[in-house]
This record gives sequence, structure tokens and C-alpha cells, in this order.
Amino acid sequence: MAKGFIDPKELPCEFPRRFLPPDLPAGEWEEIAPFFEDLEKRKLDSQKDIEGALLDLSELLSAVEEEGAIRYIRMTCDTANPEYEKDYLKFVEEVAPKVEEALHRLRVKFATSPAWKDLDEKRYLVLKRKWENAIAIFREENIPLKVEEEKLGQRYQKIFGAMTVEFEGRTQTLQQMAKYLEEPDRRIREKAWELMAERRLKDREELESIFEELLSLRQKRAENAGFENFRDYAFRERERFDYGPKECEAFHKGVEEAVVPLLRHLHKERAKRLGLKKLRPWDLLCDPEGRPPLKPFREAEELVAGVQEVFLRLDPRLGELFRRMAEFGLLDLANRPGKAPGGYQSTLTERRLPFIFMNAVGRDQDLWTLFHESGHAFHTLLSRDEPLHMYRDPPLEFAEVASMGIELLASPFLDVFYPEEADRRRSLEEHLYGIVRLLCWVATIDAFQHWIYTHPGHSRAERHKAWVEIFQRFSGLEDWSGYEEVLEHEWHRQLHLFLAPFYYIEY
Repeated sequence: MAKGFIDPKELPCEFPRRFLPPDLPAGEWEEIAPFFEDLEKRKLDSQKDIEGALLDLSELLSAVEEEGAIRYIRMTCDTANPEYEKDYLKFVEEVAPKVEEALHRLRVKFATSPAWKDLDEKRYLVLKRKWENAIAIFREENIPLKVEEEKLGQRYQKIFGAMTVEFEGRTQTLQQMAKYLEEPDRRIREKAWELMAERRLKDREELESIFEELLSLRQKRAENAGFENFRDYAFRERERFDYGPKECEAFHKGVEEAVVPLLRHLHKERAKRLGLKKLRPWDLLCDPEGRPPLKPFREAEELVAGVQEVFLRLDPRLGELFRRMAEFGLLDLANRPGKAPGGYQSTLTERRLPFIFMNAVGRDQDLWTLFHESGHAFHTLLSRDEPLHMYRDPPLEFAEVASMGIELLASPFLDVFYPEEADRRRSLEEHLYGIVRLLCWVATIDAFQHWIYTHPGHSRAERHKAWVEIFQRFSGLEDWSGYEEVLEHEWHRQLHLFLAPFYYIEY
């Protein structure tokens, strides 16, 4: 079993199967294929027929997707484990493609049934719109291309999971190194930043090659579906029915006009308080008053206990939900070598339980990350009773409302971690400063993606030039002199660009 992830068989199963045999393994196509075939042969002559078949399909998809989630979780919890990598890739290569083909056939069967139009409009409007869109852009030849994308994404995570440096006499991950960027001693910050930057640059050629393979696969998928470029295809694939590229460009402009000046003002004040003529990239996260970094906890167990207390005080129901997650072992929070970068909340779709993954190292930022991922988890838990699998997962735009919202809702209870008012105020101020920086970074990443995918066939040099120009459009006042190559590759650390294209503006 993966480090930090318990055996899912030990988890309660509160939603018993009614269509599938109780012990049917959902990770082998040969085992689940007969149930897709059963649904394909069903008569859908009435509204009752369709609704019954939808519930059976929900159960089948929940079982299959949970198997995929378990394998993904194991792989990201321990990217160095060859068995977890093998199991994950086997599912990606042998099961997921066949499921996608079968699901397309079923969508067509449902949507062409005469009784489809008789479904309650209020209940099924969203499902109809989603499925009709999926049918329109489906191309069988895109399935193997998506498999290759998944495999390249796994390579990206493995590369970052293996990144370590030697600092202060021991081997440390890049996540562990991040805490040194908060140190009051500028020499420590600079050295730590340089080591991290140098380590990422060591893999720049492989990361660039991976990304270029991804670009080619994505452009091919778009063309297969009849789109000029991947951006336009991605907006349809991500079901952005209510906004498009023009609205995103308006957001970019709004950030440039309203938020960037605020960030630059804050940077000017930061430089003054630090006694510096100019800020460098390693001066952006330290306390401007020269105080040592906030250290809200030492071990992950302390983080869990404290956040549970925060949620109990915010709302006892949320506190109880978080307690159950901890009790069931659905939290893998501590950073360690071999763990994939970043943080996420995944859903065990059959058990309808969330799993939180992150890389905590004892920083103040770790509190806010766990608040954020818990927001997603609460959304999952509070949607458990929805019978349709297709409705238990909210659109990404609203999913991030829950996560970003819970961060601020939890902020009045920081005294759980910080008894001193000065520390509480500092934590909140740093978080609000982080929101300003995030808005600018979201605009940067999104604008960069718009450029990338509307310029198919661009060269590596052109991509680097575009990145630097876009970065400077939305950046603060930090001076990158002498580190131009680092800046050209700074986007490598944003995993969404590799793993989830056009997923970022939702924040």
C-alpha cells in the first residue's frame, strides 16, 4: 500500500451496489465490459427506462473511476514505486480508453432515444447539455492521444517528485527548501532560491521535450475534432458554455489595470521595509519586518488536530466531516522524497469519500492549503446523497468557490495555531498578499496558455520569449538580472500546464 494511503477495503461502503456484483473488481476491462454491454442492449422506450439505466450507469462509472483514483493516489504518494507506476499506467492504457469508447456509445444511445426529450427539463438540463457537447466533440482517434498525454503527465510528476538538493548538511526536497525563502537572513534565502532554481534547470531539456510532445498531441486532438487550435477545443472539452476566450482576455486586462498596480505598490513598500533598493526573487516571501518565519506546527498530526479544531469552531458539522476523514486515513499531508508535487483532493467515487494529498513542511502556507483542499472535500461529502454520479462533481469554476471560500471562512480561527494576536494578523496579512499575487499569477498562466495554443508550431525560443513578456506584463517589481534562463523556464513548476491545460482561471 502507498505511503500515507490506507487499503480502501478498510473504508466503509455506505452505498451498496445494486447493479454490479458486490465483489466485482473494477480495474480489469474483462470484468466490467459485460455491464457496459448490458446497458447498450437495454430498451430505453420510456422515461422510467432511461432513469433506471442512468442510475445503473452511475454505479458502474463510480466503481471504475474509484479504481482509477486509487491507482493515481498510490502513484502520486510514491512516484518511485515501480508497482504503483505499473498499475496506474495499466489502467490508463488498458481500461480507461475502452471505458471512454463504451461511454460514448451509451451517450449516443441515450440521446437518440425518443424518450430522452421526455425527461424532466429542470432535473436533466445540465446532463443533456454536457452529453450533447461530449458527443459532438468525441473522436475515436483521440483516445490513444489522450492516453499518451496521461503517460507524459506521469513522467512530469516523477521528475519533480525526485528533485532534491543538498542544503545545511542534508538532502531536502524542493518543498522543504521553500521554507528557507521565508528566513530573515537574506543570504540563506538567496542560496536556497539558487539551489532550487538550479535543480529545476537540470531537468529543463526533458521537461521542454515532454511539453512539446504534449503540445503536438493536443493540437492533433483539436484538429481531429474540427477545431483550428487546442484552445478553442479545450473550452468545449471543459464545458465552458457561459464564457469564452474574450471573457478571459477581459480578465487579463482587468488584472493588468487594477491588480498589477497594487502588487507593484506592495512590492515598493516591501523593498522599503526590507531596506533594499530593489527586490530579488528570493525577497518575496520573507517577513518585511525581519521576523522569523511563522511555524504553526511541526508534524502533520498537529496540523490535522489544529485544522479539525478550526472547522469545529467554524461549524460543528464541518468539524465532524473533517474528523471522519482523519479517522478513515483519507489525509496524506507530509512532504517526503518521491512524493509528487502540489496538492489535490481526489474522490473515491464509489464510496463517495474525499482524499486529500499535499506536501506540508511546517509553513504557514500549509494551513491555507489544507483549508483549501478541505473546501473541496466538504463539497464532495455534502454531495454524497446525489444519486447521479454525473451530478456529484461540480463544474471546476464552482468547485474552486468552495475551496477558495473556505480559506477566508476559516481565517477568524487562526488562534488555534497562533495564540499571539500579532502572529494571527501576520498570517492573515500574508494570505491577503498571497491573494494579490495569485490573481496576477492566474492571469500570467492563463494568458500564456492562450498564446501557446493559438500559436501551434512555435519554436522553443518563441515560447520562452512569449513567456517572459507575459510574465513581465503581470509581475511585480522583482529584478531577475543574472537569472534570465531561470525566468525563461519558471513556468515549468506550474503543474497545471502539463497535467491540466486551461485549468487555472477557475481560481
